[in-house]
Amino acid sequence: MRENCLIIAGEKSGEEHALTFIKELKRKCPDVDFWGVGGDELATQMDIEYHLKDFSSWGISEVIKKIPFYLKALKYIERKAIERKTKTAILIDFQDFNLRLARRLKKQGVRVLYYVAPQAWAWKAKRAGVLQKTVHTLFTIIPFEKKWFNDRGVSKVVAINHPLLTKFEKDLPHIKNKNFSELKKEVNLLLLPGSRNFEVAELLPEFIGSLKELKKDFPLKVSLVLSSNINKDLIKPYASFIDKIYSNEELTKALTEADFAFGASGTVTLACALFEVPTVVAYKGSLLNEFIFYQFIDYKGPISLANIVHQKQVYPELMQDRATSYNMGLNLRRWLTDDLEYEKIKETLAKTKSLLQGESIDVASYMAGVLTEDEK
Repeated sequence: MRENCLIIAGEKSGEEHALTFIKELKRKCPDVDFWGVGGDELATQMDIEYHLKDFSSWGISEVIKKIPFYLKALKYIERKAIERKTKTAILIDFQDFNLRLARRLKKQGVRVLYYVAPQAWAWKAKRAGVLQKTVHTLFTIIPFEKKWFNDRGVSKVVAINHPLLTKFEKDLPHIKNKNFSELKKEVNLLLLPGSRNFEVAELLPEFIGSLKELKKDFPLKVSLVLSSNINKDLIKPYASFIDKIYSNEELTKALTEADFAFGASGTVTLACALFEVPTVVAYKGSLLNEFIFYQFIDYKGPISLANIVHQKQVYPELMQDRATSYNMGLNLRRWLTDDLEYEKIKETLAKTKSLLQGESIDVASYMAGVLTEDEK
């Protein structure tokens, strides 16, 4: 009788994580059928019950609107897990939904592999208790997380290489390291305005306003990474200020060629750190999301992933009203005009790779071992 494994990748980043190991899992476990939630790429590897487009939401206000859908999906997936006699589930990111699902699956005798750990240290520390009760293995990717969860009772924690390190490691030897004196000849500024239309609409005008002023004093060459799902009309008014446009599939090339970046807060800031690109991080969200964040969340630490990994303010963070062209330019000028500041941040960013290295473990092999436990 064939086994069944549930995979929940309710966000694009989750699908990217799943794609790093599902093919290897299928090779190692040929008698296991995979099903669950994913996007177009995962649909080629497993049976899709829900497309991630149905699941995705951005900001607390959007999540609230979709609560009825999520509750219905929880019940449906639990029922399908029972019908399929599913014994193992791999839950990826998407913490609010997946933690609730983990509770339900545990009651049905399903082993839960949670990849990767929710940021309970930032939002809700009590979630560590939920993980200890419901999860077979918790995978962590931030340097301090394993100890943090161990200290709060989660016993089976495996620290693994950060997925971005796995994705980009072969390209890191090609990092371009300019001497400060070389910046007087040409400065390659990369714009990373985000992967959602509202992010681009809010941030790109500020990015352009800043670089227009910077161009008066520095030999800027400007490039931009344009995500495939972005409305190109948002870019058209600024085309004359941009020398080169990369697709999101060309992010590696864009980062390799960049000297500095303006970037929307998100995973891309960690990619910038890996490629040792000094970056000014910015973000603008809805007033409702900002109100909820400051009223109900106690977390006071850094927000951008690069700063979280380094546990200090490596990149300036310009959030909400502070995300202005003036502030962006002010922060970038520090690196462009002060050789000590430039060398200092380059030295710090060079440590990023070592911070993202986990235990010497092959994730697919570990998961395959759990999937085939009953066969031993």
